[in-house]
Amino acid sequence: MAGQDDADRCVPDVPETTIPVFKRLCAPLGYATKRQLRAMGLRPGGQDPVAEVETRGPKNGLLYEIAKARPVRPMTLAKEFALDRAMAARQTCGTCRRRYFFVLPTSLKSCLECHDGTPADPSSYTAPPAPAAHRLAA
Repeated sequence: MAGQDDADRCVPDVPETTIPVFKRLCAPLGYATKRQLRAMGLRPGGQDPVAEVETRGPKNGLLYEIAKARPVRPMTLAKEFALDRAMAARQTCGTCRRRYFFVLPTSLKSCLECHDGTPADPSSYTAPPAPAAHRLAA
């Protein structure tokens, strides 16, 4: 098209920068992965990774500076309540409404007792809540 810039739009204006990659167990002091930061009670805090470390898997682990890391935010009651509701949805059988102490298989969409009659150990679940009595407005 005439009148438009003929520059290649796929080529970035700024050259791509790369970060150093270290061999396994050879990362310098002062760098840590997210998992290591969490074990220290820290989080990356919005900083970009400064290096990578090779892993056994297909992806490399990202390293962050420990000096720039921030403390982990404390759990609030609202966050704890939201996490409990999310886990309750994964642990509650849709048929019998029992809440188990483990996550139910999503492929069955119910507990084993409701699915195929396998008896459940009573110590592996909590009883469903009693139905609320219906009250008419006075």
